[in-house]
Amino acid sequence: MPGLRPFHLAVPVYDLARARSFYGEIIGCNEGRSSSQWVDFDFFGHQFVCHLDGSRDTGGPIRNVVDGDSVPVPHFGVILTMADWQSLRDRLLAAGVSFVIEPRIRFQGESGEQATMFLTDPSGNALEFKAFADDSQIFAK
Repeated sequence: MPGLRPFHLAVPVYDLARARSFYGEIIGCNEGRSSSQWVDFDFFGHQFVCHLDGSRDTGGPIRNVVDGDSVPVPHFGVILTMADWQSLRDRLLAAGVSFVIEPRIRFQGESGEQATMFLTDPSGNALEFKAFADDSQIFAK
C-alpha cells in the first residue's frame, strides 16, 4: 500500500465545550482551527472535526456481536501501538471514563488478536481504540 495519508472525519456533537474537554483534555488531542460551529482536532495524526448539531438524535447506535461483545455501530477510532494503547487506557481509567466495552484482548490466541476498548464521547459518538502486538495481524483472516 503506498504511503498512508491522514483521514478526515467529521461527526456531530451537541456541545462544543464538552467536545473540547473530552477530546482535548481526556483523549489528549491537540486543537486546530475552530469557529463557533466546529472545532478541528489532531486525532493521532488524522483530521477529526466536531460539528455542532442541535438536532440531537435519540435513536441510539445499532449493536453487533463481535467475539462476545455488543459492539456499537457506527463507531470510529484508531489503531495505536500497544504501548500507546496501554498509555491511553491508563489515562482513561485515571479520568474515570465509563466504557461501553472495557479494555480487553479480543480474539485471544487467534488470528487477529488485538487489544480493544470502546467508549462514547459526550454526544454519544462511539469510539474504538485498538492495538495489535503484531501489526501483520491487522487484516489477518
